[in-house]
Amino acid sequence: MSLTAPHSRPALDWRLRFGALSLIWGFSFLLIKVGTEGYAPFQVTLGRLVFGTTVLAAAMAVKRERLPRGARTWGHLAVAAFLLNALPFSLFAYSELTIPSTLAGICNATSPLWGMVLSLVALSEDRPTRVRVAGLGLGFLGVLTVLGAWQGFHGLDATGTAMALLASLSYPVGWIYVRRTLAGAGHSHLSMTGAQLLLAAVQLGVVTPLFTSLPARFPLVPLIAVAALGVLGTGLAILIQYGLVAEVGPTTAQMVTYFIPVIATAAGVVVLGESLRWSTPVGAVIVLAGAALTQARTRGGSGAPHGKEVEEGVRVRAVGGWSRPRGGAAH
Repeated sequence: MSLTAPHSRPALDWRLRFGALSLIWGFSFLLIKVGTEGYAPFQVTLGRLVFGTTVLAAAMAVKRERLPRGARTWGHLAVAAFLLNALPFSLFAYSELTIPSTLAGICNATSPLWGMVLSLVALSEDRPTRVRVAGLGLGFLGVLTVLGAWQGFHGLDATGTAMALLASLSYPVGWIYVRRTLAGAGHSHLSMTGAQLLLAAVQLGVVTPLFTSLPARFPLVPLIAVAALGVLGTGLAILIQYGLVAEVGPTTAQMVTYFIPVIATAAGVVVLGESLRWSTPVGAVIVLAGAALTQARTRGGSGAPHGKEVEEGVRVRAVGGWSRPRGGAAH
């Protein structure tokens, strides 16, 4: 099935969809925090995946698409589901028990930095440049600034912060795995992503009863937060991002990465009343600047890909819930 962008022009301008995606993913960390106030982290993640899978199942039914076939494909999708959904979603949920949603959102922005490090090791065609290496160093300097390294990381929960950083690391590990095993699988983005989320939901469905008990009550506000996290932050966001990549290319679509921590920080401070030290926004800007440099292309290779390159970019990245370009947005 071809994955090229449709010829018909979408009813909603891509800039509006880009802004909506930025808001949805930026508010996801707030929704996680609210969800964990009423439910265990594994329960929040399970609910998120169930609601997200339901959205993609509905989209597949409308488009009359089927799940992919082949035991090998499903085996690779199970690994991708763990690395790109089950593990990072759970880690972020657990991390926000002890760290503010603002910090979790900023930690999420380190994915491009981890991605560059891993790609240099795992992908022989991805060669470093001075600019990208400088961006890597600058990005991690930003991380140390956010964490207040000169103060001995005073006031931060080390375990929660480590979980958030590990979650951000899990995404590029998953992207590289998918790139090596599922590129050119021959199935549509929607089919592969729907199968992946389904497998992640099954994984959490097995794990959650082992580590949590059925809630004695179901508080409404956290339940609404979990539903919104799944329907909007997972299901709808995947569909929006795929449309953006197909229409404007992965280079432009990946710019959403740089808006997520800004929105997550604003939402945490304004809505949840989380405190904000000067080092947090300053460090976040440094992280984003470093992440941008790690994505810099050589002269003549910048800008959004065209034609077959766009098609291949969508095909390679469409399996992760993602349609993400190298080191692109994650949450």
